Amino acid sequence: MKIDRKQIELALDSVKMPEGDLSIWSSGAVKNIQIFDTEVILDLEIKNPTLQYKKRVEVDCLKTIHEKVYEKASVKVNFTVVKVQRKTNQIKGNEIPGVKNIIAISSGKGGVGKSTITANLAVALSDIGHKVGIIDADIYGPSMHIMFDLEGANPDTVNVDGKSKIKPLENYGVKLLSIGFFTEAQQAVVWRGPMASKALNQLIWDAHWGELDYLLIDLPPGTGDIHLSLVQSIPVTAAVVITTPQAIALADAKKGVNMFQMESINVPVLGVVENMAYFTPEELPENKYYIFGKEGAKVLAEQMNIDLLAEIPLVQSVREAADIGRPAVLQGSTEVAIALSDLAKKVVINIDKRNKELEKTKAVELTNSAGCSNK
Repeated sequence: MKIDRKQIELALDSVKMPEGDLSIWSSGAVKNIQIFDTEVILDLEIKNPTLQYKKRVEVDCLKTIHEKVYEKASVKVNFTVVKVQRKTNQIKGNEIPGVKNIIAISSGKGGVGKSTITANLAVALSDIGHKVGIIDADIYGPSMHIMFDLEGANPDTVNVDGKSKIKPLENYGVKLLSIGFFTEAQQAVVWRGPMASKALNQLIWDAHWGELDYLLIDLPPGTGDIHLSLVQSIPVTAAVVITTPQAIALADAKKGVNMFQMESINVPVLGVVENMAYFTPEELPENKYYIFGKEGAKVLAEQMNIDLLAEIPLVQSVREAADIGRPAVLQGSTEVAIALSDLAKKVVINIDKRNKELEKTKAVELTNSAGCSNK
């Protein structure tokens, strides 16, 4: 059997790159093809250095050549990784005085427990010795003041260098500001995008945060005005995306990851947290029931080349703890408290790694060409 180069080229033109719509051949990834009788050596140039990515491309090449050219061909794939030069973002806005790291907590859709995870992550970070604050940027549905047992409380003002600033309230070692402090409990917040963005900027800039190791920003679901206002206003250190294993939640979470990874935004994504990963009844502690699906976030993390930070079980006490304003991570040695504490430790490790390996994020100036949608 003599293998023809044209056969190999046609076969590779039917293999899709893992990202985008181009084939391995049409994308220009194939830099050289060598054929020795039934042995085929491919030299490919790629931009993704991960083992999973390389393995997927290699398997797809082998499978296609065996199916379309010769089933007994010996195929070897060599990879060269090209370093991508990212464009420098335009600086817009200043750093928040005294705040070392700003972490945006996002979710593609509502109801996945984003605010619950944010509250518990903040308390867990505080418990291991860090100075932590939260901005409840979910302008239309604030809940953080309830989760921290601060419902009905009103922040004071403090004089800082001759200017009157809002003094964040504090509980469980975490400083907090929420639009919920400034509206009536039953009052609906009906604001257009610019008004919501202005409110967020006031929570950021009109407050005296003092010294913080981490400022967590609990974003609304989706990808809209608030998200764009955030990356325009301040240099976000990194983002964490919350999802459940459910397919519809994962599809929206993927959009959220893509938003932060857009070249015009370029905010590193620390990883994804799978909430409500499984349910274990108290009377059957060895059993796990995957009510919303199994390992969906793990598959998403591998596809998007990001870390799976935690798998948080579905536990009734988490909901009860949120309702009474005492985050579940304070429950001690329970399974869910341990999982939430481990999440905090993983976030610290990943933030340290991010700060060592990457340049400091800059606040960005977006234009209509950025490809963002306010839908």
